[in-house]
Parts: sequence; structure tokens; C-alpha cells
Amino acid sequence: MIKKILKLMTRLLVIVVALFSIYLANLFLMKPYSIDHYLGKELVLGLVDSPEALTYVGILDRFNWLTKHNSRLSIPEENDLEEGIKELEKGIKTLYKYKDSSLTDVQKVTKKIAIFDLENNLKELKEFPYLDYPLNQIGGIHLNTIEFMSDMHPVRTKSEANDFIKRVELIRDVYEGTLKDLEKQANSGIYPPEFVYGHVINQLNDFINYSFEEHPLYTQFMMKVKELNITDKELDDFDKRIKKAIEDSVTPGFKLLLGFMERTKKNANKNHGIWSQPGGDDYYKLRIRTYTTTDYTPEFIHQTGLSEVERITNRMREILTSLGYDTSKSVGQLMNELNENPDFLYADTPDRKEIIVNDYTEMVNEAIEVMTEYFHTMPKSDVVVKAVPEYSEQTAAGGYYQAPALDGSRPGVFYANLYDIKQTPTYSMRTLTYHEATPGHHHQIAHSLENESLTLYRRFGYGTSAFSEGWALYAEQLALEAGLAENPYDELGILQSEIFRAVRLVVDTGMHYKKWTREEAMKYMKSITGMSDTEVRVEIERYIVWPGQALSYKVGMLKMLELRDKAKNELGDKFNIKDFHSAVLDHGNPPLFIVEEMVNKMIEEAKS
Repeated sequence: MIKKILKLMTRLLVIVVALFSIYLANLFLMKPYSIDHYLGKELVLGLVDSPEALTYVGILDRFNWLTKHNSRLSIPEENDLEEGIKELEKGIKTLYKYKDSSLTDVQKVTKKIAIFDLENNLKELKEFPYLDYPLNQIGGIHLNTIEFMSDMHPVRTKSEANDFIKRVELIRDVYEGTLKDLEKQANSGIYPPEFVYGHVINQLNDFINYSFEEHPLYTQFMMKVKELNITDKELDDFDKRIKKAIEDSVTPGFKLLLGFMERTKKNANKNHGIWSQPGGDDYYKLRIRTYTTTDYTPEFIHQTGLSEVERITNRMREILTSLGYDTSKSVGQLMNELNENPDFLYADTPDRKEIIVNDYTEMVNEAIEVMTEYFHTMPKSDVVVKAVPEYSEQTAAGGYYQAPALDGSRPGVFYANLYDIKQTPTYSMRTLTYHEATPGHHHQIAHSLENESLTLYRRFGYGTSAFSEGWALYAEQLALEAGLAENPYDELGILQSEIFRAVRLVVDTGMHYKKWTREEAMKYMKSITGMSDTEVRVEIERYIVWPGQALSYKVGMLKMLELRDKAKNELGDKFNIKDFHSAVLDHGNPPLFIVEEMVNKMIEEAKS
């Protein structure tokens, strides 16, 4: 009982600190018990319950002596599902109590977003609690834990180094909790496809058999510790302790997960689409609603994809013809040849990754300078380019972005996958830069994080890939329109990126709705895009374990282009690209139906 009281008191103290450091500035703008106040409070409580989230945000690290969040990990508990359902039901009931007549226009929008989000989450927990794959080749718990510790946990002081080790000592507990969830999923008759077993078993075996000099937890930790102002004796002590933590916690944890995978491999799903899992068809419809924030049907999305593939292919053929390429070959064949052409590939030298990262950095800096003409404000946070870590590069996507810390202690990061030299043809580098950095993910995400006019909930409480990925794909075309890809080969790279996202509409619905196999989807993507075999395989396998997410890019981009065309047509000479971008970006990371409301509002205000 005393422990429970102490835990409650600590939690209350943490909440006070959190409210003071994050929430205080917003309190003066909110009425007590307002919907903003309620959602902000719920967000803070959610942060308090997630030590990983507190570390990611970074703003409470100075109070770690009280919160202890940097020495803890979230360990799955038996009643997590039931508690999650109760919390969501309570939240939805509370939101409906706020009558629209008493809300401002902004608060009405906030209410719509929150209810949309919570109702989708509740439906998933109640009806499809085990239809994801906790162990998968791109975002499984085994990879996420290593990446979080290596990339997110700070080691700036001896105290933070000690916390790192304490967290590593908890990893086995995390995996034991995960194992219980995996058993529940198996009891529901849900098993990943066969190829997932192959990848995950290989990854786990690699982690288990790594020497310390190969293990990312050891190498990353010791690299950071060596930069601290400590004695040789202290360094040696850290060396021994991290090795012991890996031996006693991490490796046994991986062995637990490996045992489950090897034991259940015989039950692996022979099919690839989510349709083949219990409740899969209805789950896919929910995933579409959640990821695209629309009520589009799988068939509508599939047909849209086919139409976009045809349009983009025609433009690519125009460029290839003008460059003198063989018109008797398909665009996919020609792009395949370009992908194999050594003129567009980096030499496979020991310093290849460093050279490519430097080239990407130059492209980022150039884009930042040009894009100042298209936005009222530019992000304050820096963005840096890094290579994808070696332990995940064989199965990771071609590139991805990590947001900056709120306190400015960590910049945004554009990760480029440099595992296969054919993944980095020079003509495709600009489009990846514009998607992941500026004016894409970094610009949009940093803009929202730095937008102090947004309430806590609107800044941090909701996000959708329909908006963020839709914006990033729109950003690629914007960069082309701004003259950042004047070389026709660079335009081909941008079009190849766009057709890649259009193909996603076809293959995602193809596998999860029309019952295509993985091989059929790979063949279609390869024939249309001319991407490398490695990249095609990684992408198709990603869509299989992440149903619906791949649809969000093109759906979001198409909606933004549709709204921009509408604004241009209705405003004529009054149209201002900076105002349009503000209408899209100044409201956090909202569903597409909210973006449409904001652009329509901008149009009406510009007319008056």
C-alpha cells in the first residue's frame, strides 16, 4: 500500500512539473475545463505514462532526477488492452459533452479531430486488437528498442550514461511482456506471413550472435561515453556494466522472441494480404480511414492508382524520348537501365557513404535557400543528414525522417539508406531530399513543433500520414516547380518517386483487397517504376506488414493539389502561394477534411 501511495505521489509531482514546463504557457490562453484544457491535460498524462515519449520530447530531461523517465521503459502489462478501451470510451464521452454552441471555431475543429482519432482507435482496439505484427522486419519491437536506445536516449552526462544501462537492464522485461501479447495473437489464429518469419529470425540471430564490437547498443553507448569528461577507471566501469547488461538482459530477451518465432513458424500465414487474417477485410477499411482520413473504398483507390500511373508514365516517356532513349522499350525498362547505369551510381569505395551524405547536405542547404520564397516563415530547427544505421539498413526504407527535440538539443535528421549502391542513383537524390528534409517532412514537422499559437493537443496530440506524407510528396512537386530540379534527369527522379507512390495505391489495395501475392505486387512495381530489385522487395514487404499506410502519400498529395487548383481558379490574381501554404501548414497535422476547411476559409477571406 505504501508503494502505491508513493507511486501516486510521484506521478502527481511529475504532472505538476510537466504542466509547469510544457503546459504553463498554454494555460493562460485556455479557460479552465475548456476542451483545450482537457485535451492538453490528457496529452500530458499520456506523456507521463510513457518514459520513451518523455525522452523523445526531451523537454523534461532537466527534471529527470524527479521523473526518472530516462531510466525506465514501457513494459507491456496484462490489462493494457482493457485499460486502453476504457480510457478511449471515457475520452469520447467527455468530448461529446462539449457542445458546439459553446466552442470557438478553432475549438470546433479540435473537437472534430479528437473524436475522429479516438473513435478510430477505439474501433481498432475493440474489434481488431491483434491484427498488427509486433515482430516484423521493419518496425518490430526488437528493432525499435535498439533504435530508440541508440538514437534517442541522450548520453551527455554520467547520470544519463547510468540511465542508459538501467534501461538496457529492462529490455528483457519488455520482451517478456511482448511475448504474452504474441501468445494472445497466436491464440486468435493470427500469424505473420512466412517471409516475415525469415527476416525476423535472421535479425534476432544476428543480434544474439553479435560480438560486443558489432552490437549497436555497445558501440553507440561507448562512443558517446568516450566523449564525456570521465576517468579511465570510470570508462572501464561503464564498459563492463554495459556488456553485463547486454548479456543478462538483451540477449536473453532476444532469445525469448526467437524461441516464439521458431516455435510458431510452422503456422506462418501462406498468404500475404490482410484479407486472409480473421476480420481482415473490415480491418483494412478501418486502416484506410485512419491513414487517408477519407472514406474512400479500396476499389476507388485502386482505380485512382491505375489512372495516376498512366498519367505519370506518359510524362516520363516524353522526357526519355527527348533525351534520345529507345522508344520501343517501356518506361520501366528504361528506368531499370538508368538504375544500372554506372554514370548515375557512386563508386563503391570505403568513403562512399560519407561522400553521399555530404552531397545530400548540399542539396538540403540549397533547398532551404530557394524555399524562403514560398513560405511566410522557415523552421528554426536545423536538419542534418545521416546514413541509416547498419543494423537495420538491409530492411529499412530508402529514407526516413526523425523530428528535432523541442528544446533544440537535437536537430531533425534525414536518414538515407546507403546499403545498396543501386538505391542511390544520383538522379533520385534530389527528390528524396525534398521529401524528407526541405520543403518536405522537416519543414512541415518543425513548423508545427515551433508554432506556439497551436494548443498542446494541436501540436502534439494528433498526427496522420495523409497529411505529413501527403505534404512531403506535394513538396517534391513544389521543389520541381521552384526550379530545384532543372536537369531532366532530376525531373525523372521526381516523377519516378511520384509514380512509385501511385503504384502504392495499386499494390496495397491489390494485396490487401484484390488478393494479389507478394510476387505479383513486386512484378507490377518493378515493371512500372524501374526500381532496383532490392528496393522493390523491401517496399512490398513493408506494405504487407503495414496495411493502408502506403496509401496516404498519394491520397494526401492529390487532395492538396486539388485544393491548390481550387484556390487558384477562384482567386485568380489574388492567389498567394505563401498564404496557401500557411492555410495548409498552420494548423498542426490535421485530417484532410480539416485541411479542406482551412483552405476554403483562406479562399473566402482572400475574396473579401
